Amino acid sequence: MRNIGVIFRRELTGYFATPVAYVFLVVFLALAGALTFYVGNFFERRQADLGPFFNYLPWLFLFLVPAISMRLWAEERKSGTAELLLTLPVSMTEAVLGKFLAAWCFTIVAILLTFPIWITVNILGSPDNGVILAGYVGTILMAGAYLAIGACFSAATKNQVIAFVLTAALCFVFTLGGTAMVLNFFGAFLPQGTVDFIASFSFLTHFYSLTKGVIDLRDVIFFASIIGVFLFTNTQLVELRKAA
Repeated sequence: MRNIGVIFRRELTGYFATPVAYVFLVVFLALAGALTFYVGNFFERRQADLGPFFNYLPWLFLFLVPAISMRLWAEERKSGTAELLLTLPVSMTEAVLGKFLAAWCFTIVAILLTFPIWITVNILGSPDNGVILAGYVGTILMAGAYLAIGACFSAATKNQVIAFVLTAALCFVFTLGGTAMVLNFFGAFLPQGTVDFIASFSFLTHFYSLTKGVIDLRDVIFFASIIGVFLFTNTQLVELRKAA
């Protein structure tokens, strides 16, 4: 745990050592606010909930989270500091976990900075804060899944742009899998059981289930499994690069 903590602090400090972190936070908060209040018609709905906020977050993460994850390993490899990191007395697992947790912590900070929206809905009405809290838990889990995918692709290439595009593409597939358009398409020639199986891999299916206020263990296990699988793959890719 000590080695993970050292890498975690190194990476998290690195985010705030440049203006990139502050630009990301400003852009994320501005877009989240605009989508909630203007596109999502927050005031016009006259409902005391954060439905418009949570509805657009998966699509917002599609572009912003890959921007965080693309530098995790690609930048290290391009600058040559990855080799230096791997010569330190830390295991591959510790290095991967330290980097991932730092990126996840930074993303959680961005998510928590949206608390004025939560305060606003409490001022205007009497929302079910338990449901909102469950929505934030789902948001954090979903962000972790996106980041794990991004970290895996970042370890596979030196080019940050390629890592960004591949991450966004795969996350888009996972996200789009739960939409009515995709499910209706497969439902036209596949049995309902198979369609339900496809929907079970959708981020939207599990995320929206959490935003309804029910923290189902199956949804938590799903996101935890996605994170675990891609972090394991990330570790193997780093090991292969080191052996090469």
